[in-house]
Amino acid sequence: MSPTPPPAQARRLALYALVVCLLAVAAAVVSFVEGSWLGVVWVLLAGLSSNMTWYYLKRGRGARDGSVTG
Repeated sequence: MSPTPPPAQARRLALYALVVCLLAVAAAVVSFVEGSWLGVVWVLLAGLSSNMTWYYLKRGRGARDGSVTG
């Protein structure tokens, strides 16, 4: 796999990461409402997937625009 994914693939990966982020936030809310501290893990997963979403969006934009630095 190349270091910079093609724009279409980067957008698809960003969409998948966004879906994971939204599901993790929903799971964290449910977990905290039920009184479980497991929600902390879901919050961390939401933060990670949020960062992945931004990363792949920027990579896709950079590849599309022909930027070297992304």
